[in-house]
Amino acid sequence: MGLGETAEKPIWHVHSWPRWIRYFLLPLLGVVLLVALPHLFPDRVTFLADLWAMIIFALTWDVVGGQMGYNSFGNIFFFGVGMYVCAIVQKEMLETAGESADYFLALGLGAGLGALVCIVLAALLGSVILGMRGHYFAVCTLGLGVAGAEIAAGIDYIGAGSGMSVPLYPIDAGNQERFFYYCFLVLALGALFFFRRLYAGRFGLVLNAIRDDEEKAESMGLRTTLHKTLAWMSAACFLGLLGAGIGNQSGYIDPRDVAFPASTFGIYMILAVLMGGRGTLWGPVLGSFVFHVAKEFFWTEFLGWNRVALGLLILFVVVFAPGGILGWVQDRRRRLDEEEVEHPPDGEGGVSFAQGGAQ
Repeated sequence: MGLGETAEKPIWHVHSWPRWIRYFLLPLLGVVLLVALPHLFPDRVTFLADLWAMIIFALTWDVVGGQMGYNSFGNIFFFGVGMYVCAIVQKEMLETAGESADYFLALGLGAGLGALVCIVLAALLGSVILGMRGHYFAVCTLGLGVAGAEIAAGIDYIGAGSGMSVPLYPIDAGNQERFFYYCFLVLALGALFFFRRLYAGRFGLVLNAIRDDEEKAESMGLRTTLHKTLAWMSAACFLGLLGAGIGNQSGYIDPRDVAFPASTFGIYMILAVLMGGRGTLWGPVLGSFVFHVAKEFFWTEFLGWNRVALGLLILFVVVFAPGGILGWVQDRRRRLDEEEVEHPPDGEGGVSFAQGGAQ
């Protein structure tokens, strides 16, 4: 290759494609595919809806545990609060208006109010709890989900330990599955877009500065507690909306197993982020996909040993790819690029000695 010449990028290199393909055609095809999935796989709609829910779980945990470096075990608290608030609003509207009450209107108002309550609680709790650091913060948040479940189990108005029924979906079950699939799809895409914009600006830089060295960030005049609280509020908002949807999807709310499942979804969201790569935008998405598919596969093929198989998979990823799958891929690409610079192919890498001596 002579001087001034550039190597043509392979066709699979996305950045070499025309802008109209990258920014219009590919997104359009992606949206069409996502909308068509429930019709292409009608027997897997619930599985696909749960996949979007897992992505939301992972994205909301990563904003605190990955971008900010605070290992929170209490995010499931906001999930349960949003679920109960939505169910209470729906119950009150149906009891007041009777059969004339619109299910979707009640669901929308309940979900919105649930998200608002979660934001307020995150602001109040965050201003106190987020002043802690390290294992003190982790242990404190660990008790949030447990406390939420026990408090809910002691309130008779919401069924106490016996649980609470949610108003039935007014149309057939097949439409219900597709309805919540699209709800979780829109919520997941909204969360992805929101956090992408959040990380791309100054706010994202502040979160990373807190993760790298919080004391130094404070010495530079950054209001770390405020930024940490705002980050937790953003996660609480999406978790509250998700809880409202999951509660209606299941049709029944149990305080320990559905509303505040600290031992299942409270842990799953962390494992999904660790598998994909914490502190990145697409790592939680990738990790959620791998974790959810693996969990479903092991449950189907290794019933009785499914948790053992899942644990071995997580152990394998943590040992051989401590930065997650996305981190491993990025490290691998970086090493290949460094090797290519150090040992370029024959005929590349600059002017040869023969060419230099001839001048």
